[in-house]
Amino acid sequence: MKVTVLYFASLRGKTGVKQESLNLEAETTVARLLNLLAERRPEIAPHMQTVLVSINQEFAYPEDELSEGDDVALFPPVSGGAGGSDYVAISSEPFDIEELQARIVTRKSGAVCTFTGYVRGETSRGEPHETSYLEYEAYTPMAEAKLAQIAEEIHERWPDIVGVAIVQRTGRLNPEEPSVVVACSASHRDTGVFEAARFGIDRIKQIVPVWKKEVGPGGESWVEGDYIPGDDDRAR
Repeated sequence: MKVTVLYFASLRGKTGVKQESLNLEAETTVARLLNLLAERRPEIAPHMQTVLVSINQEFAYPEDELSEGDDVALFPPVSGGAGGSDYVAISSEPFDIEELQARIVTRKSGAVCTFTGYVRGETSRGEPHETSYLEYEAYTPMAEAKLAQIAEEIHERWPDIVGVAIVQRTGRLNPEEPSVVVACSASHRDTGVFEAARFGIDRIKQIVPVWKKEVGPGGESWVEGDYIPGDDDRAR
């Protein structure tokens, strides 16, 4: 059977390719595929213990079997269709926060809590350093599906939330530019709207395949997370 392997972020940088087609034996599992790729591409072999895998835009695990025509994406831990009045998007264009808030405000809304992440020009993570710009990359189809999943999870946890808007930027972003926004609307401030917005940004860092490359005077490096999604992180 033939499958397509897609490489993202630092794995793409190490292999030098975005994707490749492989002919595999029937009943090949994810674990077997990773072993084959470690032999085929020794430059990424050390990363196979922490690499994340998706099959057709959903997280996959070592025992899962591949099928003819599957798209298998490999990526490092992330750096971090909704219904109703929700709105989610991966966008290479700047977003308007007021416009996004307006999308989720209805006659039932009495409060909106918005978290907006910005690009820092000075970072204290590790050795303090300056950042000239960030380059964001996403596995867009899966990323948008996972943003929609987060919106659904918010509604499940906080039934009084009226609407959710989540937008993640991609491409080159300079210091002081907004990179991500999570906005939640509700009838009142005491219905979990603050907690819901916080939950949304935390979940982005866990399950949405978006990465950032930090570029500065000292060079460039991919910023990767350490959260390994489990079976509970699959879409319900």
